Amino acid sequence: MKKRISIITVNYNGLKDTCALIDSIPFNEHMEVIVVDNASQKDEGAIIKERYPHVKVIQSLKNLGFAGGNNLGIKASTGDYLFFINNDTELHPEDWNPEALIKRIESSERIGVVCPKIRFAWDSHPIQFAGYTPLSSITLRNHSIGFGEEDRGQHDLAHPTPYAHGAAMMVKRDVIEKAGMMPECFFLYYEELDWSLMISRAGYEIWYEPACTIYHKESQATGQNSPLKTFYLMRNRLLLAKRNIPIMTRLLTYSYLIGIVGTKDIITNIIKGCPLQAKATLRGIIDFLKL
Repeated sequence: MKKRISIITVNYNGLKDTCALIDSIPFNEHMEVIVVDNASQKDEGAIIKERYPHVKVIQSLKNLGFAGGNNLGIKASTGDYLFFINNDTELHPEDWNPEALIKRIESSERIGVVCPKIRFAWDSHPIQFAGYTPLSSITLRNHSIGFGEEDRGQHDLAHPTPYAHGAAMMVKRDVIEKAGMMPECFFLYYEELDWSLMISRAGYEIWYEPACTIYHKESQATGQNSPLKTFYLMRNRLLLAKRNIPIMTRLLTYSYLIGIVGTKDIITNIIKGCPLQAKATLRGIIDFLKL
């Protein structure tokens, strides 16, 4: 039977967080929950399948990254609306309102994606995301609106946003059929920005809808400042530029990211006594140049 909402999350060595997320979901007959296990080391997919027989578990034989895992979820889904959510998030019953997201999408044929308000899961739950500002043309810098602010209702007005947030986004199935699935070349980080640009080029708008809130623990799979994260952030900033910026501007962006940002990060980490971080930045640049 076709479902109204498919909730899709990717698990990679994150059993505790994924189970906490599943436990926080108020299941109903109009919803399916899909967990894609990205070849976790201890076969966590089998554990989730046994513990939650009402959840559809997809077990990948290899780690396909964030986009690849979510794309497996897309292929297995039956919902009209696909809600992608990080496994290190939780839903609170008083703030979880998926119907508000659907109502926003259905308010205009041009709206294809809608993101909830995202608040951090710790302390007083400061805001992580209330929309994005546009990326600057050369430096590819932007910021998350409301980041780090106490939530006093100052960001409770829905509005368009240039990009979706990968931690939580609802996408209309028709949009994926037209714009394509998530770009798997990124593996980790920046794929949701690239996908947002793909969706925008297909003629759709992306919106922020604060009538629904989720809570995010942030970077549980990779660590806050791990060399793995540093590698992919450096590499994928360059890849995002390659795929989305006109050639002349792109050359300036490469010069800035490699000549200024990359060089500064390498020198700073060497001075701080963090050689693994410095090496990760250099590897990110080299890996991009080999693409």
